[in-house]
Amino acid sequence: MKIALIFLIFSAFALGAGFDLAEVSQKQLNIPAILMFVVFIAVTLLITYYSNKKSKSMSAFYTAGGNITSLQNGLAIAGDYMSAASFLGITALIFTNGFDGLIYSIGFLVGWPIILFLIAEKFRNLGKFTFADIVAYRLSSKPIRIISAISALSVVIFYLIAQMVGAGQLIQLLFGLPYKLAIVLVGLLMICYVIFGGMHATTWVQIIKAILLLAGASFMAFMSLYLTNFDLKYYADLAVLHHPKGEAIMKPGAFLPDTLSALSLGLALMFGTAGLPHILMRFFTVKDAKEARKSVFYATGFIGYFYLLTFIIGFGAIALLYSNSNFIDADGSFTGASNMVAIILAEVLGGNIFLGFISAVSFATILAVVAGLTISGAGAISHDLYVNVLKNGVCDSKTQMRVTKGSILVLGLLAIILGFVFENQNVAFMVGLAFAIAASVNFPILFLSIYFKDLTTKGAFWGGLIGLIVVVSLVVLSPGIWVKSFGFAEAIFPYEHPGIFSIPLTFILVFILSKLDKSERAKRDRLGFNAQNFRAQSGVGIEKAIEH
Repeated sequence: MKIALIFLIFSAFALGAGFDLAEVSQKQLNIPAILMFVVFIAVTLLITYYSNKKSKSMSAFYTAGGNITSLQNGLAIAGDYMSAASFLGITALIFTNGFDGLIYSIGFLVGWPIILFLIAEKFRNLGKFTFADIVAYRLSSKPIRIISAISALSVVIFYLIAQMVGAGQLIQLLFGLPYKLAIVLVGLLMICYVIFGGMHATTWVQIIKAILLLAGASFMAFMSLYLTNFDLKYYADLAVLHHPKGEAIMKPGAFLPDTLSALSLGLALMFGTAGLPHILMRFFTVKDAKEARKSVFYATGFIGYFYLLTFIIGFGAIALLYSNSNFIDADGSFTGASNMVAIILAEVLGGNIFLGFISAVSFATILAVVAGLTISGAGAISHDLYVNVLKNGVCDSKTQMRVTKGSILVLGLLAIILGFVFENQNVAFMVGLAFAIAASVNFPILFLSIYFKDLTTKGAFWGGLIGLIVVVSLVVLSPGIWVKSFGFAEAIFPYEHPGIFSIPLTFILVFILSKLDKSERAKRDRLGFNAQNFRAQSGVGIEKAIEH
């Protein structure tokens, strides 16, 4: 009841905030789609209501009490990956650029062996709520948590932009609502889910939507092949025949014009996977390291299958939409929103009912991912900055929960504002930038804290800070932000993706600064490696690890 009341109050405020609702009447509403959409909202609010009873403690709120099974967690992790960027963005990239768009699918997937073999088990044994817990285990807590929190928040913000843009365009297409009003409604719903349901609600929404999205995408892939007679050559020839770029869609270079850009994006996607705060938090929701490792195994299978489907759906959209006069204007250009190609294809393949199903599932995808991002961002603010930096680790749970929920509210409002600013960005591109930051700062610090015995606080802090400043600066100065979002005529940094420069820079800086550090703190940092390594392998408590 509380949830519904707050949502209605916020919605009424948004509706009275000056948005032009005249656009709604100009579109014939899809009643089956809207009904499925409303049913989904009702079901997820019900999940949130029951989850609220299980999210009173800090552990329950951030990690669902560690009671999620490996299969459930694997589905939830896959749900985090099968986001708006994956389903809507990658399909749109393949539709626009052909074969080159698959670099996102491949890059996302190949990061999982890194997590499986190098991080998952040790991460589960060392941490508590956030990935900063691992790095701060043997290093000086305050500076490390500051740089880790800032980096995590940078990743969360860029990822949030992608999800909000996808959500706004989806609701705009489905309901005919103005884009800005759609963004506000999504943001307010997400705030309700996270504040009241915590990680437990987020996990179960992820599991449900992962199953539904896999089923829906499987049907779309099957129907795309069915309508092209299951003849892959005919399928490819049809795509080449109708696409404006012709045979170029089967060759590299349509999306990434040079080898450096391809390598840079590939590295960011591969290593960024192991540095995403909302993914890393999921290893704390299972009971032990063995379950964490099994979670990655399950997630890899689900994610690999899903990205295979995006390839079929993307080329199916080329073959079936570019050949349909309803979606092409006189000069051969696609008339729909590029980010909504998968939704439009769903209507072609299954009519209004299937359109409603895919739209509702896509919206579920966005809400669940946004909720996970917001929890990880709130954890960085509350657990890392407020409790462990400002309060020196001394803070009662009630105060921490208040700070956490206040952080969620601020992040939700920020997500709404960013959704306005970046309306015209491709959602997969924005996620690529988030991965660049995760790969350039979070992953080097996390990896070196686990495996580099000479890592010191000074090396991790200053190396990470410089790396963060460099990667964020290059992202902002790149054509995707400087030109497309800010409107300048020419970008200062000529490449769309900075990973090939910023990732090795951070590794080198952290390594050199740590080696040169001869302080007393550095000596303690190096001595702490043995205790950390023992605990990472065995999962014993802190006191026993230090004694060892």
